[in-house]
Amino acid sequence: MSPSRKLSTRTTVAVRSFAKINLGLCIGPRRADGFHDLRTVYQTIALRDVIRVSVERATGIEIVCQCNDPRVPLDSSNTCHRVAALVMDAIRAKGKVTIEIEKRLPVQGGLGAASSNAVATMLALERALKKPLTAADRLRIAASVGSDLPLFLIGGTILGVGHGEEVYPLPDLPSIPMVVVTPEIGVSTPRAFADWDNLVASQGTTALRSAKQPKAAIRTQPELTDSASSDRLIEVGRALSAWLGGYPDAGAPAAIRGGGRAGSPLSDLVRAGIRNDFEHVVFSQFPELRDMKRALERAGSRYASLSGSGSALYGLFASAAAAENAASRLQKQGMKAVATRTLTRREYRQKLLVINR
Repeated sequence: MSPSRKLSTRTTVAVRSFAKINLGLCIGPRRADGFHDLRTVYQTIALRDVIRVSVERATGIEIVCQCNDPRVPLDSSNTCHRVAALVMDAIRAKGKVTIEIEKRLPVQGGLGAASSNAVATMLALERALKKPLTAADRLRIAASVGSDLPLFLIGGTILGVGHGEEVYPLPDLPSIPMVVVTPEIGVSTPRAFADWDNLVASQGTTALRSAKQPKAAIRTQPELTDSASSDRLIEVGRALSAWLGGYPDAGAPAAIRGGGRAGSPLSDLVRAGIRNDFEHVVFSQFPELRDMKRALERAGSRYASLSGSGSALYGLFASAAAAENAASRLQKQGMKAVATRTLTRREYRQKLLVINR
């Protein structure tokens, strides 16, 4: 390659930017670097934004978003802008990059929209420049911009550790029907962490989690439990990985397909008692979110939870028809609810690219 890649014509590439949910989220101790150790299972879902990246002669990076939401920055603080600058530098390319965000996912909703947008920008920019990054460069750039970015390089069912940036693909859960509720509330993740620290200081993690433990939980099942150290978090993660590895999946290796225990992923999630620690503090700050979770459960959800620090909530259902009926019921109650489903790793990768324009 020449020292810098120059463009002869304007090139535009569009990429779907899928959302994620968290299947359980355990907040561990605060580390010396200010981050908390986390243990979570990320799961990509079919809800999405669309990112269109254009590259042409000239210089600079421009962000365009039709949502007109002041919480979506249009300057260099935008994650898409930051990723684009790093990709252009890594590829040693020159040109003006225009990033158009077709916004469908909520802002500050706990669905990973900003992180997903940034990874979609990276993939679109590589294609527009016809110069792929190495896998190592993708991961390095993603992790340097944000904790949630690396998961969107994998898709499907993913174990997240560290402060969420260390990701490991797990055997995929099968595609599960679900309903996502997106309230008109923005939850500040830094504040949620600060509230969690204050609550732990006053009550302790053991008291918090034991008081909220579901009656149906089976103690012999691996759980997202109290963590006294990073080593304990790693142990919990391994147990959860093994637990998820028991699910039959048409796309999984034969050894996994034949080894699933009786029951469904939904019933196992309920029995294992995995929870999102953020619910302890976010529901106190926004009681209406707790009410929405209960509404999901009343509508027939087999498992319901806050995603990330919120404000989006989701419920998993036994069938697509049950999810559609629940979404309709919740909409009649004034909630912004949509029926969708989880995406396996194979589906996620197949559906990323949109027709070039």
